[in-house]
Amino acid sequence: MQRIILAAASGGLFGAGLLVSGMTDTTKVQGWLDIFGAWDPTLAFVLGGAILPMLLAWNMTTRRAQSLVGQPFPARPDPRLGHNLVVGSVLFGAGWGLVGLCPGPAIASLSWGGTGGIVFILAMIGGMVIAKPIRVRIDKLAAY
Repeated sequence: MQRIILAAASGGLFGAGLLVSGMTDTTKVQGWLDIFGAWDPTLAFVLGGAILPMLLAWNMTTRRAQSLVGQPFPARPDPRLGHNLVVGSVLFGAGWGLVGLCPGPAIASLSWGGTGGIVFILAMIGGMVIAKPIRVRIDKLAAY
């Protein structure tokens, strides 16, 4: 029960941060990506606001055996750049740039309606479904 309450509080805090920072506004996100046009640098503060607490959290995990809810911490990711990371990053970035939303803000944007957000969420779910077969195919091609 403690884990569910903590997850709900964290999700609510994340959603409130998305709303307050303007991340649910597609024009703000597209302005950040438009470096040769009407570039909007304010998203850098949102990114910094996310990176700094995460840096502190990762440092805290080195001194603890388990999380506050008693679960073990996940292993640190492999720092090497592989083909899966590069291809996935390009696809994620292309979707983000075309629509102006990443998954978290897209879900938050459903709260005010509109078919655009629904279509994006459905397409995102479709991408999640086909990701595994595509990854298997990419791994086979990379093995040659």
